Amino acid sequence: MELYGLKNCDTCRKALKALQNAGNEVVLRDVRAEGMADTLRDRALAEFGDKLLNTRSTTWRGLSEEERAKAPEVLLAEHPALMKRPLIVVGDNLYLGWDKTVQGALLQED
Repeated sequence: MELYGLKNCDTCRKALKALQNAGNEVVLRDVRAEGMADTLRDRALAEFGDKLLNTRSTTWRGLSEEERAKAPEVLLAEHPALMKRPLIVVGDNLYLGWDKTVQGALLQED
């Protein structure tokens, strides 16, 4: 199981701790430090669309209107912190965020 996010993100830390406490082997991939494979980013964009962009982040608020108009894949490549977090990869499945639905799905799996 891989968790893509930021090591300083509270939500990512909560997700990581809960998943590890449930007995899962989880690797945190800091998208700011390590980046993300283009194939994974493209797959996540295909599955989640614009929901993958965190338009409530301070990074988003710091962008100009011209920058915000760029395609999501370009924005995420240039500003990895714009990704909604966490993006969790379990086998062939992708999960975005850490809401009750994602928690229910992942914390019941063994």
